[in-house]
Amino acid sequence: MIPATSPSVAQKVLRVISNVKSIKPSRLRTSADLNKEFGFDTFDVVSIIWELEKIFKINIPDEVPLRTVGDFVEYVSSQTNRQK
Repeated sequence: MIPATSPSVAQKVLRVISNVKSIKPSRLRTSADLNKEFGFDTFDVVSIIWELEKIFKINIPDEVPLRTVGDFVEYVSSQTNRQK
């Protein structure tokens, strides 16, 4: 289950992640480890980060630990809430 954040943020993040590997968004659980469960490699994660930075006009530093779907949703949500 996706945390209580703006539905549009969570939906956009899920859409970006699912598009990278053509995975149905319904298969992406918050706790899903993208590498272990779906075979995402470094290039895939960088593609997700690049797309999220572009869509949300945020910067995601290299040191931010982004392993799960929930990590991406939480980080993007925290950055978009900060901009308001």
